[in-house]
Amino acid sequence: MSDATEREAPEVDADAWEKACAEDLAAEKARRRAQYGPPPGSAAEELRKLVDAVSDKLSGLQAPLLGAVAQGAVEQTLKQVVREAKAVVEPVIERNPDVFDHLAAAGSELLAAYRSAVTGQEDRWTRGDDEASGGARGGARGDDRPDEGPSSGEHIDLD
Repeated sequence: MSDATEREAPEVDADAWEKACAEDLAAEKARRRAQYGPPPGSAAEELRKLVDAVSDKLSGLQAPLLGAVAQGAVEQTLKQVVREAKAVVEPVIERNPDVFDHLAAAGSELLAAYRSAVTGQEDRWTRGDDEASGGARGGARGDDRPDEGPSSGEHIDLD
């Protein structure tokens, strides 16, 4: 190659794709924030907000049936309980913020599993046909016990 050919080639930005993706992502995040509002924080931040909201609500409670003296005592007790609860919760949140994210994810998975089990069982109950209850096998559990249909205390098999 000659020097003239090298000078004519435009410079290629090695990070052009990365920059374009970052710009697109930033624009999409801005669009979503405008449409849906700010995204929820981490589970630890949400727990902190919950504790603050509950403490604000408790401190604002009024007991109209109590006298003025009793009202003051109740308010002091509530404020002390709120302070103690915050003193217990805050250090746990500070030391283990990721734990709350994991617990929230685990709770979501358990809820999804429960919904799946309940939906399947409800489908079998509402259809009421042989195919839904296990057909020739005997029961929905896959053993020789007959499926007796819906009852108020029937065991739901999660296997």
